[in-house]
Amino acid sequence: MIRILFFLFFSVALCAQPNPDDEKQLKSFFDTSLLAGNAYQWLDYLTNRIGSRLSGSLGAERAVAWTKAELDSLGLDSVYLQAVKVPKWVRGSKEFALIETAPGITFNVPITALGGSVATPSVGLKAPVVEVQGIEELKALGSEQIEGKIVFFNRPMQADLISTFQAYSGCVDQRYSGAKEASEYGAVGVIVRSMNLRLDDLPHTGAMSYGDQAVSKRIPAAAISTNAAEKLSSLLKLEPALKFLFRQQCKTYPDVWSHNVIGEITGSEFPNDIIVVGGHLDSWDLGDGAHDDGAGVVQSMEVLRLFKATGYKPKRTIRVVLFMNEENGLRGGNAYANKALLAGERHIFALESDAGGFTPRGFSFTCSNEEFNQVLSWKPLFKPYLIHYFEKGGSGADVRPLKNKYNVLAGLRPDSQRYFDHHHAENDTFNAVNKRELELGAATMTSLIYLYDKYGLAVPSDNSFAR
Repeated sequence: MIRILFFLFFSVALCAQPNPDDEKQLKSFFDTSLLAGNAYQWLDYLTNRIGSRLSGSLGAERAVAWTKAELDSLGLDSVYLQAVKVPKWVRGSKEFALIETAPGITFNVPITALGGSVATPSVGLKAPVVEVQGIEELKALGSEQIEGKIVFFNRPMQADLISTFQAYSGCVDQRYSGAKEASEYGAVGVIVRSMNLRLDDLPHTGAMSYGDQAVSKRIPAAAISTNAAEKLSSLLKLEPALKFLFRQQCKTYPDVWSHNVIGEITGSEFPNDIIVVGGHLDSWDLGDGAHDDGAGVVQSMEVLRLFKATGYKPKRTIRVVLFMNEENGLRGGNAYANKALLAGERHIFALESDAGGFTPRGFSFTCSNEEFNQVLSWKPLFKPYLIHYFEKGGSGADVRPLKNKYNVLAGLRPDSQRYFDHHHAENDTFNAVNKRELELGAATMTSLIYLYDKYGLAVPSDNSFAR
C-alpha cells in the first residue's frame, strides 16, 4: 500500500511539473518583449500622434488606417478591414456647470456630458436638485418630489471591494440608465457622480442610453467629479433649495461607416482552428485612451509580432482583431461575431485585453470545468513571472459574442487598483502607462495564446462556430 501511495504521489508531482520546452518558449516571449518590444512605441504613436478615437471621429479613422499599416509591416499572412456601422456622437463646446446656493453666490463644478446625451438649452439648464443613491430611490420619491428638478445620482463605488471592476459594476447603472428612469418622474436633467474611487476634480464620461424612449422625453445627462459630488452633497444638507446650472452642446448624428482591423497568421497544421486576441480601437474623447484601450490594442498587435520575432510558427490560425465601437455600442464585436457565424468559422479561443496597461496578474476565463482544469495545469508556467490569478469569470465585452458551448474566452487581468483613476477621464494619457508593465502584459498574453495554439481545447469538438 505504501508503495502504491508513493507511486501515486510521485505521478501527481511529476504531472505538475512544467514542460521544459514550454518554459523555454515563454521565457523567449518575455525576454523579447522586455528587451526589444514594440508595444510602448506603438502606444506612443497611437495616443500622442493620433489621440482620442471616439467612434465616428476623424481620430478613429486615422487609427484604423495606421494600425492596418503597422500590421501590414509585420509580414502577416492576411491583413484586412471589416466594415461596421457605428454611432456618431459629438461633444461640442466644453461643458460648464455651477452650484448656486443663493443669488450671486456660486461655485464652479468640473463636469462632462455623458456619451449619447442630448444637449441642454443653449443658455443652459438651471433647476433645484434632488439627491439619490440609486435608481431604486426614484420610485420612493415619486413625481411630486422629482418633477422639474435635476436628479443627482451620488452612489459611490464601493471602496471595500478589492475588485474595482466589481465596485464599478455596482454603481454604473445610474450612469447608463439614470436619465431614462429619472425622466419618467418628470426630472429635467441628471448629474451623476463619476465612476472613480479617488477624490479628485476630474469628471469621468461614459455611455448612457435612453433605450426606446421618445426623443421629446429625453433629458440631458452629465457626470461631475468626485470632489464636486462631495461638495454638492454637503451643500444640499445646508441649503436644500440650492440650484444647479449646467450647459452642454452635444449632438448625435446619423450612423457612419467604420472598420474593425484584422490581421492573422495562418495555422500550419489546423488552419480552421481560429484563436483571437484583441482590444478595442475606439476610446472616449477626454484623454487619449492610453489605458482604455490603447494598451489592449498594442498588446494584441505585439502578440503576433512576438511570434514572428521569436521564430514561433503557430499550428492554428492566430488572428488579431482591433474592434471598433466598444465604448458606446459594441458594434464591432457584434459585427465580427455575426460574420464569423455566417462564415461557419471555428473559434476555439479568444483573449481580450481591456482592463488597462498595468502589471498583469493573470486571467479570468469563461469555460467549462474540463477546460478550466487544463488552464490550471499551465499555471506553474506563469508563476516565475508572478502571475497567479487564474479564475473562472468574465472575459471581455468584444469577444463575449463569440461564446459557444465548446470554446474558451479569457480576459487579461492586470492590477486594477488604479484603473478607475483614469477610466474615461482626461488623465487617461500615455504618460499614465508604465513601459515595463505594458510589455509584461504583452508577453503574458502571448504566452497564453501559445499554449492554446500548441495544445488546443481540452475537449476537442468538430463543431463550427455555434451559439
